[in-house]
Amino acid sequence: MTRKRTDALMKPPTTDAYTLILEAIDMGVFKPGDRLVESDLAERFGVSRTPIREALQRLETQSMLTRDGRSLIVASLDYNQLAELYVVRAELEGLAAQLAARHATPEEVRVLRDMVEDDRALLDHPQELSRANRRFHKQIHLASHNRFLVQQLDLVHRSMALLATTSLAAEGRGEDALAEHDAIVSAIETRDGDAAARALRDHISKAFVTRLKLDSGELRSTV
Repeated sequence: MTRKRTDALMKPPTTDAYTLILEAIDMGVFKPGDRLVESDLAERFGVSRTPIREALQRLETQSMLTRDGRSLIVASLDYNQLAELYVVRAELEGLAAQLAARHATPEEVRVLRDMVEDDRALLDHPQELSRANRRFHKQIHLASHNRFLVQQLDLVHRSMALLATTSLAAEGRGEDALAEHDAIVSAIETRDGDAAARALRDHISKAFVTRLKLDSGELRSTV
């Protein structure tokens, strides 16, 4: 095998423009209302303008971006959209937890338990805890072993990126959320699908209440 061929095999795959922009929105680099400029994005990510243009068109089709005159901006969710999103999320996540209790391998359950324990070190860091929270929920989705459910939950969580702040930024919410995660994993460990579904739906409901209180100013954000 030639050196050139070996280098090609060892070189990691290039992340596409769509994924780069989506991840930037998900990480809060681009927030709701931010204007996305094709030339700026091309320079930022080191890619040509054509894939950036195609990515922006795709994100607009998926309602992640919206038009403000001739400009594209990161979309935001109004009150009704937010409520609708949390209803769907609670039901789908509850189903994922129920299926995870039935189908998760012992190794997958161990990973979930380790996540809960490891995330305690992040209680004073809401943004890092938010990222860990997404990983925890993604692990439950995968542990359901239902590819169609995982696909739908990916769509839901993509829309969650349009929220400007995390509910975990509310004072005391991080500790409560980890206790709720603990209850979810405990139900999965005992293979109690109904209890796992209830625990996860309750977790999402409490997160929604916290978000509403944050938005109304009733609760103070720590970030």
